[in-house]
Amino acid sequence: MKLFFKCVHSFPRSWNSLLLLWLSLAVMHAVDAQPYGLNGRMPNTTLRMPPDPPSYSYTTVDAFPALQFVNPVDVVAEPGRNDRLYVIERVGRIIVITNLASPTRTVFLDISSKVKSDYPNAEGLTSIAFHPGYATNRLFYVTYSLSTSTSAGIGQHNRLSRFQRSATNPFQALATSDVPFITQRDEGIGHSMNDLLFGPDGYLYLSVGDEGDGGSGDDWNNAQRVDKDFFSAILRIDVDKKAGNLSPNPHPAISPNYLVPTDNPYVGITSFNGSPIDPTKVRTEFYAVGFRNPWRMFLDPPTGLLYVGDVGQHAREEINIVYKGGNYGWAYFEGTLTGSKGMAPPGFQKIDPIYQYGTGYGPFEGTTVIGGVVYRGDRIPELKGAYIFADYTSGNIWSLRTDGWTVSNFQRLTGDPGMASFALDPRNGDVLMVDTEEGRIKRLERAVVSGQPLPTTLADTGVFSDLAALTPQPGIIPYDLNVAFWSDNARKMRWFSVPDTNSTMTFSAEGNWGFPAGTVWVKHFDLQMTNGDAASARRIETRVLVKNAAGVYGVTYRWDAAGGNALLVPEDGLSETFQIKDGVGTRSQVWRYPSRNECLACHTAVGGHALGFNTAQMNRNFDYAAATDNQLRALSHAGYFSQPVSSPDLLRRLAPASDESVSREYRVRSYLAANCVQCHQPGGTAQGSWDARLGASLDAIGLINGSLSNPAGDSTNRVVVPGDAAHSMLLTRIANFTPLPHMPPLATSVLNTEAVNL
Repeated sequence: MKLFFKCVHSFPRSWNSLLLLWLSLAVMHAVDAQPYGLNGRMPNTTLRMPPDPPSYSYTTVDAFPALQFVNPVDVVAEPGRNDRLYVIERVGRIIVITNLASPTRTVFLDISSKVKSDYPNAEGLTSIAFHPGYATNRLFYVTYSLSTSTSAGIGQHNRLSRFQRSATNPFQALATSDVPFITQRDEGIGHSMNDLLFGPDGYLYLSVGDEGDGGSGDDWNNAQRVDKDFFSAILRIDVDKKAGNLSPNPHPAISPNYLVPTDNPYVGITSFNGSPIDPTKVRTEFYAVGFRNPWRMFLDPPTGLLYVGDVGQHAREEINIVYKGGNYGWAYFEGTLTGSKGMAPPGFQKIDPIYQYGTGYGPFEGTTVIGGVVYRGDRIPELKGAYIFADYTSGNIWSLRTDGWTVSNFQRLTGDPGMASFALDPRNGDVLMVDTEEGRIKRLERAVVSGQPLPTTLADTGVFSDLAALTPQPGIIPYDLNVAFWSDNARKMRWFSVPDTNSTMTFSAEGNWGFPAGTVWVKHFDLQMTNGDAASARRIETRVLVKNAAGVYGVTYRWDAAGGNALLVPEDGLSETFQIKDGVGTRSQVWRYPSRNECLACHTAVGGHALGFNTAQMNRNFDYAAATDNQLRALSHAGYFSQPVSSPDLLRRLAPASDESVSREYRVRSYLAANCVQCHQPGGTAQGSWDARLGASLDAIGLINGSLSNPAGDSTNRVVVPGDAAHSMLLTRIANFTPLPHMPPLATSVLNTEAVNL
């Protein structure tokens, strides 16, 4: 061939053109003469997957119809018990529901005589947190407003206090046991001490607003100050005064009743936002700053994520994940918009909200976000693991899922104005809500509204004619990918079907393909019980993805130990631990069978729904038994596309990590395109950060020195920093499980060492 082209170059240009045309035609003829892997299409008549799975509607119902409360603002469970709830009445009372099975209303604490609650829905008694050792020490903490006198002045103050329960009556607190911890002079209206909780570290967390809404925003200049008063922050203090912790810096509001954890992020700082600062005046109690009015917090134990609903001013309401030392922007920013304080100083680093919405009364709007809870119960499995939150004024109740950085599966559940707080029923994990306007505790309920039942076993789906051999039914076609999505060392097999032979797919050389409703993809997983021993492989699960008019839905079937059949996994998914022989030892490997919502977290519309079913992944040879053929050529010849596909060899294809015939950059880009593109591209859930699409130029995709929506407390962190692995967060997120969430955000317990090394 080299000799041929040498000869061509010696001919006149017209001869060159003719010879090249002849050569192209000859090559095309040779390719066309090759046998096709598929010589036609067959309809499928066996698949029994419904077009639409069961869908649900949601509503709120009165959880305790016999009980009425006066302006309730919070409800909290007692640690270690599942039979009691404590309701905070803003006027200064705490009510205990003493028996949830047969609920009664008993006054637990009444300090209404000293609580100032005259401003609607902003002041008064706002929260309670029980000490982790409450069962024995009987201590609990509350926040409330009062009129008193301190060295800071006379009038309204916000107070964090400790109380104690009676030693003889578990339903009676001692009103005279009030021990003040922080008593802060307050010149504004609202935006005060809002919420309390104890973290797994044993420290008490307190959310505080910016002192009040005077109309122009941050009127008392608290939002970006760490050397002034106790406002616009999340505080973290040691109420047990553990050995080695620090005394707080002097301030009129403090008491000697607590210490500051030595690892609090502002201990010892000498500059803030680029300006020098006196470390002896720093509020070392601060854990995170830059909040306007963080009304409700929730700590999710399985993930360790601390959620905060931060009420906006006029433009944006925020849901934030709070990280130690994080600055959340107010009042330089309101959400991601410019805030009332105007331009931020050079080098200002902030953490964006994971979700924000505009003001109004539409289905995705509001004016007063209250925060929410992560649901971990079993009665509404499609919402398990979702953060459920609401807006007080618009009444919208929503859910979303997050790994702490990006959001997926956002949806509106229902509406009910006046919700002031959320909690979880200690008996079953149900979502409870405090309706402050109606004086009720409500419960989130669901009802099936449409859809058809799903096949309960893999055999019932009609995918396979021989389940033991995994032989697909006619019209269900096998395929393979150039770069497989990482699945904890599992070996995968794949099939697809467009059952109606009159329906076709829309081909795109670079973008997503289009699929008719009724298209089905099947993916089967085997896992070796002895790593490297193919004979030890065990059938684990088979997933089915169905295209419908609304998008896609996915289900998974878990194989029994004998490998005879697979059962439908519950909507909320499940996890199983296998013992894997690896080298000379045995290790535990957790396998996650995804929930139906977890399927949708990856199978996004912007990613094309069917991940991997695109040109760059499918452009490869496959052994169809009749012949080995390029998959694009075979599918085109069989009539699966609305228009023929020509010259697949000229089209892009992904390269696996081991393919050293292509550049390292291209292999890295191929990995990212296979594993990350479903979120990381314009319109994806990764909030417009770097772009994983293979077709975009390296300069345009934001990988090299690309900015981060959350720099994890270090302003020098970037997506990839040349020559600096420690500050390259893309590598950090792929190569570790903690302390930051692993990426891609799938339920995995085994690192992809080939990708890490690449």
